[in-house]
Amino acid sequence: MIFTDLCIAAGAFLLAYYVRNRDDAFCPMDEMLWFLVLFVALWGVTLSFSGIYSSFRLKRIKEVLFIIYQSAYLSFFIFAGLCYALRIDHISRIFVFLAFIFTMFFLALEKIILVQVFRYLRKKGFNYRNVLIVGTEERARRLVESMDKNREFGLHIIGFVDEDKNMVGQTIVGHKVLGTWEDIPQIHRDNALDQVLFVVPHASLGRIEKPMSYLETVGVKVDIAMDYFSLKIAKAKQSEFFDIPFLTFESTPVRVLPMLIKRFADIVLTTMALIVLAPLFLVVALLVKVTSKGPVFFVQKRGSLNGRKFNLYKFRTMVADAESRIKELEAHNEMKGAAFKIKNDPRVTPLGKWLRKFSIDELPQLWNVFRGEMSLVGPRPPLLREVEQYDDWHRRKLSMRPGITCLWQVNGRNKITDFSQWAELDLKYIDNWSLWLDFKILLKTVPVVLFGIGAK
Repeated sequence: MIFTDLCIAAGAFLLAYYVRNRDDAFCPMDEMLWFLVLFVALWGVTLSFSGIYSSFRLKRIKEVLFIIYQSAYLSFFIFAGLCYALRIDHISRIFVFLAFIFTMFFLALEKIILVQVFRYLRKKGFNYRNVLIVGTEERARRLVESMDKNREFGLHIIGFVDEDKNMVGQTIVGHKVLGTWEDIPQIHRDNALDQVLFVVPHASLGRIEKPMSYLETVGVKVDIAMDYFSLKIAKAKQSEFFDIPFLTFESTPVRVLPMLIKRFADIVLTTMALIVLAPLFLVVALLVKVTSKGPVFFVQKRGSLNGRKFNLYKFRTMVADAESRIKELEAHNEMKGAAFKIKNDPRVTPLGKWLRKFSIDELPQLWNVFRGEMSLVGPRPPLLREVEQYDDWHRRKLSMRPGITCLWQVNGRNKITDFSQWAELDLKYIDNWSLWLDFKILLKTVPVVLFGIGAK
């Protein structure tokens, strides 16, 4: 499959070259050989890194296609970075785009065909695994029913075993209880056994060590169902601490590679923005200084990732003693819940109103992003006094690095008057996070800022 995928990538490259070069020769082929090698190597590495060559017996087609998309995105990002770093500008952008699109299409077509062929063969009785189910409770029965309905995955159930001797000989959802836990060695000797699934009650976990030890000795694969908790958000995965296996439940995205790309993009974009916007920073700083008394920048402690604290920077838009006057204005708060927002805040200076309308006061936070305290996109960093008022479910907002812009910023902004609605938008962002979502939010932020939509 690796060899086939590399051939597909090379073929897609040549097809893109032919399509682009048909009417207008943009570059001789002998000068493109280095790019062909780089292109094929990038695809090979990213596909392997993304897990396409691990067994996809139980993967849905959409999961396989997502891996191909992820590999394409990463390959393109690396290639674009290399071209920028090496100042390579003679390669046609249309050609590059076509090469990646063709490769994605043909790889997807290949994988769909493979998945369908394997599923057809398994339904016909080929390429199957013999599975023994340990446990007969409701969870085990639901699992077996799902396996029977999806024969294309090639999982052949040879039967159940149960800790209770009275269950032996009974038929459950069409499969016989072959024996007790003590009978597993004999069942193994009498049957070709590829895998054992333990779907036992929580109280029985401490007693499965003996049958597991036997299965380890004879080299049979063992899986233990761990769906003991009715968690709606957290996703489980296996991890290790000092060689001790743990079942980990995560409620926030921890995809290392996309997160690395997000951080790299933050650094590159903020570096460029800080350089380009330096003259604007100087002009705004002078205007703030000459139009009202007080410092140019407003520095405030904010809540960050998992309860960390950092100094957030903004251009000052209020009078110098604004913080000391907040208590006298709390009765006018227009935001329901753990946030403070009022229209026509008397503490805001005339220049401050203009800076706020177009979010210019937020620009110094680019420095916070560069330092890694914030990201370009993420839940807005809360005031520490607001965090103290959070309900438990609000606090999950802090499970991701805060950002300059977010779903709240582009979906109502200050038109939202209930903090819980704001929190729901932030959690929606966290639960559905992707690099593509960040990109869409950044695009939507531009008109919001340019036209001052929702600003107060």
